[in-house]
Amino acid sequence: MTSSLHDPDALFELGQALQHAGYRFVTITPASHRRVNGREGNARAVDLRGVFGWSRPFTEDTVPGEMLALMRRAGVLRERNGHLCATVRASTIGERLYFHSAFPTREDDAVFFGPDTYRYVAALKRSMEAIAPPRRAVDIGTGSGAGAIEVACRFPDCESVGADINGFALSLAAVNARLAGAANVPTLHSDLLKDLDGGFDLVLSNPPYILDPSELRYRHGGGMHGAALSVDIVEAALERLRPGGTLLLYTGVAIIDGRDAFLDTIRPRLDAGCPGWRYEELDPDIFGGQLDCEGYEDVERIAAVWLHATRAS
Repeated sequence: MTSSLHDPDALFELGQALQHAGYRFVTITPASHRRVNGREGNARAVDLRGVFGWSRPFTEDTVPGEMLALMRRAGVLRERNGHLCATVRASTIGERLYFHSAFPTREDDAVFFGPDTYRYVAALKRSMEAIAPPRRAVDIGTGSGAGAIEVACRFPDCESVGADINGFALSLAAVNARLAGAANVPTLHSDLLKDLDGGFDLVLSNPPYILDPSELRYRHGGGMHGAALSVDIVEAALERLRPGGTLLLYTGVAIIDGRDAFLDTIRPRLDAGCPGWRYEELDPDIFGGQLDCEGYEDVERIAAVWLHATRAS
């Protein structure tokens, strides 16, 4: 199934209406989301957070008429079992609002947003305090556009490209950039950096890192228990970074017998071209339920890691 956005202007206006209404929602893990929605009294939405945050079915009188009309224009409203459902969610990080895919995310072109996004943005903000203002940046696999938008808002003179192979993600990221007031975020189709020209002062990414038997694009990171895509991003970034340019990468790695194969793989390249690079575990144990899945029989934990590497001048 392919997702589509019929009218980006209508979705933008819907986002503005939600912001004006003081809407706030923090998106949690899918497992926690299911638990909360499964509680008594949570089967149907009774307010905007239930509709746009918890992705619960609702009736027409739950949403103001003007919002419902905007949902219809945007193509983000469908009917299921006699109730209405939003096909997008809206999450907030601080004052910014981000549209992404509704729960549950089953489609191959789903735009995922969750706890990883919050950790990614928090680490990005800390690292941006220590780098020179970039002239050109790119967020590989931008998804909702959160990374590219944060860079654009922090460095308004920087062209902050949101790159993705997912057309639906690019549509939502463009709307999210407008909602953030970031006019310097072009959203462009690209497989890694293959379809983009020129060099970059800053490359950032929060890629998929799960070994997914279904190979859904928003989850599957390929071989090495899902780390292969992150390795490819490191390689692509170091080839296209300008001298003195920086790579900021948030990803998840499978730890086996205390060993981080992702770090072992990228270390020689970093040592050769990036003096003083830094690598840290932001969280030693994420998505623990994944350890029960096929392909993780030898994995003891999945760690969220952050790489900050600056190419030699």
